[in-house]
Amino acid sequence: MADEESGQWLRNWFNEHGITEVECVVPDITGEPKGKIMPAAKYLGGERPRLPDSIFIQAATGDYPENEEEIVDPAELDMELIADLSTCRRVPWAREPTAQIVHECRYLNDDPVLVSPRHVLKRVLDLYAARGLKPVVAPEMEFYLVQRNTDADYPLQPPTGRTGRREVSRRAYSIEAVNEFDPVFEAMYDYCELQGLDIDTLIHEEGSGQMEINFEHGDPLELADQIFYFKRTLREVALAHNMYGTFMAKPMAEEPGSAMHLHQSVCDLETGENVFADEQNEATSDFHHFIGGLQHYLPEGLALLAPNVNSYRRLLPDPGNVSAPINTEWGYDNRTVGLRVPHSDRKAKRVENRIAGADVNPYLAIALSLACGYVGLSQKMAPRPSVASSAYDSGYRLPSDLGRALDTLEESETIKSLLGERFINTYVAVKRTEALAHFKVISSWEREYLLLRV
Repeated sequence: MADEESGQWLRNWFNEHGITEVECVVPDITGEPKGKIMPAAKYLGGERPRLPDSIFIQAATGDYPENEEEIVDPAELDMELIADLSTCRRVPWAREPTAQIVHECRYLNDDPVLVSPRHVLKRVLDLYAARGLKPVVAPEMEFYLVQRNTDADYPLQPPTGRTGRREVSRRAYSIEAVNEFDPVFEAMYDYCELQGLDIDTLIHEEGSGQMEINFEHGDPLELADQIFYFKRTLREVALAHNMYGTFMAKPMAEEPGSAMHLHQSVCDLETGENVFADEQNEATSDFHHFIGGLQHYLPEGLALLAPNVNSYRRLLPDPGNVSAPINTEWGYDNRTVGLRVPHSDRKAKRVENRIAGADVNPYLAIALSLACGYVGLSQKMAPRPSVASSAYDSGYRLPSDLGRALDTLEESETIKSLLGERFINTYVAVKRTEALAHFKVISSWEREYLLLRV
């Protein structure tokens, strides 16, 4: 739509829904919503809202990297926020009729903001488009419902459901375990429907209070926007029911971690056909090359799939980490591998990346995974043989903590060329700031085992 047409569409939409306020939202490095709240009338006045580009170098702790002047102009340049009207949604939990709109960011000279996560994903999608290809993704998001916890020194606990009792055993796929929280999920589905989020099935996962929601397959940018909205929605719904919803990768020590499983396929832009399978539904060379790229480069980019110090607790080679992969082996219908290929028809032939945690920024995780597959396609990279037995026997082949993962990412010229050198340098600096803040905290384990013994 032209600007005039866009403005008229937005006015009509605001009038239809009685919108009085607008949340101008920008996903930051961690995936948290940043932005401005404006009166609807002022927003429609035509002046674009602005934010400083420093929002993209703020760590989860609120701190900034010590070398911030090396990665962002110390003047904190203004960015204009440009609405993506395809993301225009009602805010279901707002008291007053409120719209939320995800915005692109551009500098006042019209240059793109290279460190914006949404820009990074669009950059990767442009690579595919230049080859006449279009990726398709279908994410699965795991999360926990937990009892409200206002003191961070205390471990999390599963919440009480309608029976007034907490789960004390793992109840994977239990319908009754889901029914314990029917009011939460009824509200969640209502909110998602109001926002046009294409969620599909809901199941109870392995952990106590752990659930999984599946999204319909579609355009990667649209699905990243939907995950961004869904995380916010789930947290709001849980709060309204006196509990927390969390996407931490490993929120409880004795429970399994939470993942974002990402199903990926690639279609020919001209024909719409899935390039991963031929007419007989046999795997093509493109399918194998895509896997080859994932196997080779995902370990180099692991810091984007496991972005927090907590993420690596989920990926430990530990029997308690149910279904969490420890390498990039691949296999058919094998949940021990990092890259699973479900049985499917030709149209749905796909590769499921099981490495990413639920704590990822969805734009960056999808960008990294598709970028690795793209290199495999471009360079015709052969994968290792598929694994039919337990992939755990192949050993741990991933960086074991955030520090090592950041070192590996910083050294990867391939990933820098795909996602942008400035973005990678910024991301590494932000995440090292978080890792340092974590290292400064003295844990209860240290007090328990070292206080009186060393």
